[in-house]
Amino acid sequence: MKRYCLTLDLVNDEKLIEEYKQYHRSVWPEIKESITSSGIDNLEIYLIGNRLFMIMEVNESFSFEEKAKADLANPKVQEWESLMWKFQQALPGAKPGEKWILMDQIFKL
Repeated sequence: MKRYCLTLDLVNDEKLIEEYKQYHRSVWPEIKESITSSGIDNLEIYLIGNRLFMIMEVNESFSFEEKAKADLANPKVQEWESLMWKFQQALPGAKPGEKWILMDQIFKL
């Protein structure tokens, strides 16, 4: 199993952050299916202030490229992603349209 850590910021607005949290308390079934069918075995998102931190544990079938292709072809995922942009803001240095940024591991014990 391989682990990836990613980060993203939310718009720094308490009401929007609370609404974002509410959506993630009841993620649409189609979104959950798109996650698990791509080879992601475990996915967790943490929040502090307006900074999000995602941990993904994936199996050997997972590929960022294949996940991106599948997401583009899935209307429900596209609807979810469009809705989430209301709450999210790109990190400094992100490419246009880039949301979650893959983090580099700098320490492991």
